[in-house]
Amino acid sequence: MQLQQLTQLVANPSLLAIPNSPNTPPPPALSPPTSPSPAPTARRTRPKLSAPPDFSRECHNGHAFLNSCSLYIRLAPEQFCNEQEKILWALTFFKDGRAAKWSKNVFRQEADTGVFPIPTWGDFEQQFRLHFFPVNAEADAINTLEGTSYHQGDQTVDDYLDGFQTLVSNAGYTDPWTLVVKFRRGLKLGIQNQIATMPYERLADTDPDAWYRATQRIDQARLANEAFQSVSCSTPSGPVKTVSA
Repeated sequence: MQLQQLTQLVANPSLLAIPNSPNTPPPPALSPPTSPSPAPTARRTRPKLSAPPDFSRECHNGHAFLNSCSLYIRLAPEQFCNEQEKILWALTFFKDGRAAKWSKNVFRQEADTGVFPIPTWGDFEQQFRLHFFPVNAEADAINTLEGTSYHQGDQTVDDYLDGFQTLVSNAGYTDPWTLVVKFRRGLKLGIQNQIATMPYERLADTDPDAWYRATQRIDQARLANEAFQSVSCSTPSGPVKTVSA
């Protein structure tokens, strides 16, 4: 009998398994692995955008106005549903002068034909350049640099420098000596004298960037000195103490 039981156990090893006790809890079910939740991303803040200035008709302001419009559209494209909205938005800044007349003519064409005459922003840029950019920017810039109207006058150094660099770019001037001569000639006499009498290394006549930097340093020193003097003059002095004998 025992030999028969041993034979059965060898043939069927599963008979050796111990049955679960009624009080033994079943093994916990394995839960599927969970992927880690993504880290919260920081909300991107958009820089504050400034609207383009009103535009009238001055050709020398045409570049700045069109650049300002294009920059705004690139930074906030979600504000415009289609090309026509971009154009209509730009036309809202055509307040007076020849620009206002041109805008009025655009809407008159739409009323006559039932179709807005400028289909895309690219077409608007092309029409704008045709009507409001100088016909010959290079010749105009050369003529200006040959005169005195570009001189600094009452302008700040930064404004003078910006305008000068725009002029020489439009004129196609690249010779360093010519740039230095034109720039120096347009500076206020006091700044010219300060640069010419600087105690340290004399500026080269073929290094316009050095002249630009030196001019800005002199102007910044002047502004700092004026601020110091204004504070000193506005600060009341204390009473003068006298010593009795």
